[in-house]
Amino acid sequence: MDGVGSFGAGLAGAAFDPVSFIKQPTTILRLLSWVFSLVVSASIVNEGYVNLGSERLHCVFNKNADACNYGVFCGLMGLLICSLFFLLDVKFQQITSIKDRKKAVMLEVGVSGFWTFLWFVSFCFLANQWSRTAPENLPLNQGADAARAAIAFSFFSILTWAGLTVRAVQKYLLGTDMTLFTTDHLDGVAPATPYTSATTGGATEPTGTYQSPPFTEGLEAPAPTYQVPIY
Repeated sequence: MDGVGSFGAGLAGAAFDPVSFIKQPTTILRLLSWVFSLVVSASIVNEGYVNLGSERLHCVFNKNADACNYGVFCGLMGLLICSLFFLLDVKFQQITSIKDRKKAVMLEVGVSGFWTFLWFVSFCFLANQWSRTAPENLPLNQGADAARAAIAFSFFSILTWAGLTVRAVQKYLLGTDMTLFTTDHLDGVAPATPYTSATTGGATEPTGTYQSPPFTEGLEAPAPTYQVPIY
């Protein structure tokens, strides 16, 4: 069947085993990334804004609204992407086309690598703005725990998304290393048939070893010698 055992998956169309699926490193990293994204977004949304004696709320990260917005964006989009790829992981074994599997794995490599970079930017951005936050901007230390949680779990997200990228690259290399599917480019080409030699009158040429023609031994015998008579 097309797509059997390609890109790290089992037989296409085989029964789904939830126990083995949960134990896979990719599934564990995916769940951790989902949880970390939830913590980052929830921390900033719930306690990431403080009221400094006015009706306007200010971001705890040095009053920089861009820092809070960026953290919430990474968290919410991380939740969405993890959910979509989790469903793709569940359905991946049911994909019978090698080309479709390859596209899915390449998409996972690109998205995971790009999101690793975004989480790295988030960690650096939030940590930098938090280090510049003056104590008087946080009355009663309000929002400090949320800020530290967002920074910490942004760092943890870098590790999990980097792990997902490595796993996706391994799946891609595993698929390209397989020799079972290296003849895809020959689809539709009729196999070549061995050449048969032409025969005349239904007889075939003998294939025996060469023998010398008959009566050659007598022809090759030395000529007799004669003596001259004495008178």
